[in-house]
Amino acid sequence: MAETLEGIDFAVVAYREEGVWQLAEIDDDVLEDVEDVAEELRRWPGDFGAVALISVDEDFAVIVRVVGDDVTALVTDQTAATEWPLARSVLELLELPLPGDDDDPEPAGDPGLLTDLGISTMTLAALLDDEDLYPDELLSEIADELGFGERFDALIGLGVG
Repeated sequence: MAETLEGIDFAVVAYREEGVWQLAEIDDDVLEDVEDVAEELRRWPGDFGAVALISVDEDFAVIVRVVGDDVTALVTDQTAATEWPLARSVLELLELPLPGDDDDPEPAGDPGLLTDLGISTMTLAALLDDEDLYPDELLSEIADELGFGERFDALIGLGVG
């Protein structure tokens, strides 16, 4: 299944431990579907669970959040589910149908999944609606809103070079 993971730009886990954000890269071998990502996130000892920020093929992003047994997810482009197993698994988790040929590339998921961490539903929805943002830029903006933007950018190499 190497071709599935070939398009992963980066995957970062973020979690707060004793009030301080911790960041780490997530191994590609757990990025085939949202359940594998969720299982990986359960390994991180976050005070408020853990969040995965994943960029795929410079085309779309996936956010997965695990708090205890609860798994929430969001994909920035539902039409990616027709080609990418990770995006398809997000729609399956959300119990949404696969998009048709005439569906527009719109986000699918709960824009309130990070509200208690400091990014309002309206702010996240506005970022998701910004068609000029590439996935890495979108996730960088989200990281900035959550309070670890510079460290996130350094980890993924955004703005370097």
